[in-house]
Order: sequence, then structure tokens, then C-alpha cells
Amino acid sequence: MAYGEDPELAELRRRRLRQLQEMQQSEAANAQAMAAQDAEMARRDAERSEILRRILTAEARERLGRIRLAKPEVAAAVEQQLIALAASGRIQRPIDDATLRALLERIAPERREINITRR
Repeated sequence: MAYGEDPELAELRRRRLRQLQEMQQSEAANAQAMAAQDAEMARRDAERSEILRRILTAEARERLGRIRLAKPEVAAAVEQQLIALAASGRIQRPIDDATLRALLERIAPERREINITRR
């Protein structure tokens, strides 16, 4: 403590310094957790892509990609179902475009027909 420095002020400074150090440690731990979570998500995405690459033909992958752009929730549902079928061993050959379309017709919600009448 310097000459003439208030002991109460010095204690407040020490507390604040300790508080800042704890905040930095907490932020570093959060950053590590976020990085680990991002790495896990990237690994899962790569694994899912690899499975889909093995069980779908090129045309079917292309159709699924277009669907993912237009309706991501439908594409995610189809992907999930395809991965579940592959994991259970129920897929013997690669799924072609026609088979994927049939699967989409069963999964996709019914289209609403909109009629506009003019008076």
C-alpha cells in the first residue's frame, strides 16, 4: 500500500481485480465449451452427409438439396428418416430419385389448394 492510500480503497481495488480475473476465466471456459460444441456439430453434420452420400444417388442428393433450400424442415425430416432406415439395415441399394419422390409424397404435408374467385 502506498503512503497515504486509503486501506478501504485498496481493498475495493483488490476485490474488483479478483472479480475481473474470475470473469475472464469464466469467459475463457465458455469459449472452450462453445468451440467443443461447434466441433461436435460439425462432426455430426459431416457424418450425416457421408451417410446420405452413401445411400442416395446423385440425382436424389440433388433433389434433396433443392428441397433443403425451399423447405429445410421437410428436408431435415426426410434426412432423419433415411438415416434411421440406413441404421436399421432396411436400405439394401442406393435410393434413386423416383424412390425419394415417393418418400417425399408420404412425408411432405398435403398441399393446400387455393381457389380465387372474382366477382
